[in-house]
Amino acid sequence: MNDEIFDKYREAGLLAAKILRDGAKEIRIGASYLDIIESIESRVTEDGAALAFPLNLSLNEDAAHDTASPGDTRILTKGDVAKLDLGVQVDGYIADTATTVDLGVNSLLVDASKQALEAAIGIIRPGVTAGDLGMAVQTTIENRGYRPIANLTGHGLDKYVLHRSPTIPNIGIKGGMVLEEGMVFAIEPFATTGSGHVMEKTRKEIYSQISQKPVRIPAGRAILEQIRDRHGLPFSRRWLKERKMDLALPALIRSQVLHVYPVLSDIPGSLVSQAEHTIIITADGCIVTTR
Repeated sequence: MNDEIFDKYREAGLLAAKILRDGAKEIRIGASYLDIIESIESRVTEDGAALAFPLNLSLNEDAAHDTASPGDTRILTKGDVAKLDLGVQVDGYIADTATTVDLGVNSLLVDASKQALEAAIGIIRPGVTAGDLGMAVQTTIENRGYRPIANLTGHGLDKYVLHRSPTIPNIGIKGGMVLEEGMVFAIEPFATTGSGHVMEKTRKEIYSQISQKPVRIPAGRAILEQIRDRHGLPFSRRWLKERKMDLALPALIRSQVLHVYPVLSDIPGSLVSQAEHTIIITADGCIVTTR
């Protein structure tokens, strides 16, 4: 990593941290789900950066991948546990960060994921394994009486790449990738009152392009033209300006041009909290870009 790349990661991280802090203040009882998302997303572009993925606002048992649909009418209510997950990119270099806002009486759950993140960050240095970080996350969450979500993980980052190695588990495993100076990744502990595993729901609002193939459907070609500047990064159905998108999107998925990200959820009635920072490993520890 040269100085120019490092500076872009830092720029993205500082901007993401500021927008996330300010955006979290918009999460309150009676607020419009769609208005919150559009307000926070607009701040990224107003500040001269771009979104690395659609802003995620996942409520209660939903852990990840929810964002507003076109014309979304949801309103935040008392008792909601809201996960706000923001990705900012500067010339493709990504900062991924998340926080949880409690609209009920779930501060201990929120603190569990937050403290698990800090425990993992506290042991990062070259030579530590990804499994060591997972053990720090699991121990911290379980000591507070909750479960980590075992089938959600942190992930490596690269230019226009949101998920690559190393995978950072939320449970202790033997070994795992050995961390090295210069690695960039996001750690994102999830604590839950539920089963500790998420499943896919039918709700699908986020997509990404995974291949380039000839597309016969005019609406499909129009969608691919609209997302060209995403460079494969995820996009929202809400962002598209194509009248027949609901017919074209499934066809693009079937032809393996697009990948879809269903909302991921623990068991009904459970509550999930999340915390996340982006990390760059240094010779003797790490830099947290999103503080």
